[in-house]
Amino acid sequence: MPIIVVLVALVLPAGADWAHIRQNTLLPYVLNSTALMIMTGVIAALSGVATAWCVTSCNFPGRTLLSWLLVMPLSIPAYVLAYIYADILAYSGPLRSGLKAVFGDNFADIVPNIRNLPGASLVLALALYPYVYLLARVSFETRAGQAFNAARVLGKTPLVAFWTVALPCARPAVWGGLALVLMETLADFGVADYFAIPTFSTGIFKTWLGMGETLTAMKLAGVMLLFVMVLVLMELFSRRGRYYPSGHDHTTPVRFQLSKGQQYLATGLCVFPVLLGFVIPLARLVYLSVASGDNFFGADFVAFVVNSLKLGLISAILATLIAVYLAYIQRQQAGTVSTIVIRLSTLGYALPGALLAVGLLGPVLDIDRYITGVLKAHYNRDVGLVLTGSLIVLIYACVVRFLTVSFNTITATFSKIPPSMDEAARSLGSTPFRLVREIHLPLLRPAITAATCLVFIDVLRELPATLILRPFNFETLSTRLYRLSSDERLAEASTSALIMVVLGMVAVFWLKRVSDP
Repeated sequence: MPIIVVLVALVLPAGADWAHIRQNTLLPYVLNSTALMIMTGVIAALSGVATAWCVTSCNFPGRTLLSWLLVMPLSIPAYVLAYIYADILAYSGPLRSGLKAVFGDNFADIVPNIRNLPGASLVLALALYPYVYLLARVSFETRAGQAFNAARVLGKTPLVAFWTVALPCARPAVWGGLALVLMETLADFGVADYFAIPTFSTGIFKTWLGMGETLTAMKLAGVMLLFVMVLVLMELFSRRGRYYPSGHDHTTPVRFQLSKGQQYLATGLCVFPVLLGFVIPLARLVYLSVASGDNFFGADFVAFVVNSLKLGLISAILATLIAVYLAYIQRQQAGTVSTIVIRLSTLGYALPGALLAVGLLGPVLDIDRYITGVLKAHYNRDVGLVLTGSLIVLIYACVVRFLTVSFNTITATFSKIPPSMDEAARSLGSTPFRLVREIHLPLLRPAITAATCLVFIDVLRELPATLILRPFNFETLSTRLYRLSSDERLAEASTSALIMVVLGMVAVFWLKRVSDP
């Protein structure tokens, strides 16, 4: 429905506000969003591929530990990284103050300004490179690993074998991870808004809430949707060549021994993104939270946590139930119609939160006006807006947005259950309900738990959709973090951010287990 709404809005008659945006701000939105995606994609691809290859193919100190830690930046939302590094690198921040105290004022001027397009790209890349790392690592440990070993047997050096054999074999996986990075970059609101970079997400948000222009925001979302379609096609293209290993295809490349200098270089290469993307931000959050953060047991803060848990749990449970049903339909009836329905149902992850929210609000407002008109005409009752600004619409948006996460997690495990098991149960007189209850659900329990956990964390971190669709006076951890950080009150916001990060670490643990071949 949101896709249809924003596409229809593109052909509707435009007003003066849309003409103003088209003439003055649309080009900056396009250029900034494109530049942000290109720079973030390049940094994330280089970091993800290089670290995946190091931990897969080389022996160096700390390799096993770093193979886990390299995933941990996923536990910290990109906008939290932006808040942290803006604070650390600020004029009165700890880094500049420390340099002034030790070396004097002149030396402190070397601290860069991060509130710009390159800074935003670096922050987003630090948060998102694990998508490329995970998929590239799986590929290097399966088909690319087999090809690499064969090339080494034929006398190729490790470097030549990597460039000519392993990397081309892993290219579909790298493109798949890069597509996810670009989708998340295009959907980003928190980093771009805090760094004052005009992008599609910030433009939609400001047009909707700042100018009160519904149609103009929808038209802007429609232009943004064209970018999304390109990224979806890119992701689909990457799947054509992607290799899904069976249980016997795990072939780690023969790890080659590095010299002492090369070992230090490989260790530093893997430590660098972990340090910048996880260790330093987490340490800063812990310090700020302990020094001057929110009271964990304050009534207001408990209410924010309860609201977040309520929204996250309801959305996660609904998304997982729907995902199990769709996965079962796909397993039993893999026809054209069911395939199309499932594909459309799981397209929501490609839709940025701002686009999804704007696409939903238009129809919801029309439904509310219709309900109000009927009640006014027949019962002389003015109930106001029933659905708009309700928790129901926000939950619906979260389910649509993150259904893909739970569906992919469920189907990955479902595909490992052999069809012969279903056939054996049916031959013994088992009904479909009993088959699901006694065979499928017990085998799917770990995947169901992981899917619920992952969707819960994603809902907890979702910012633009929550800001636009939330009920009046409904504050969550993410919205409180955004509001306080916008007022430069990072110390107070640190407790909310720390809780989100800790919960994110739990989700990343599950993600790492699911992704291991």
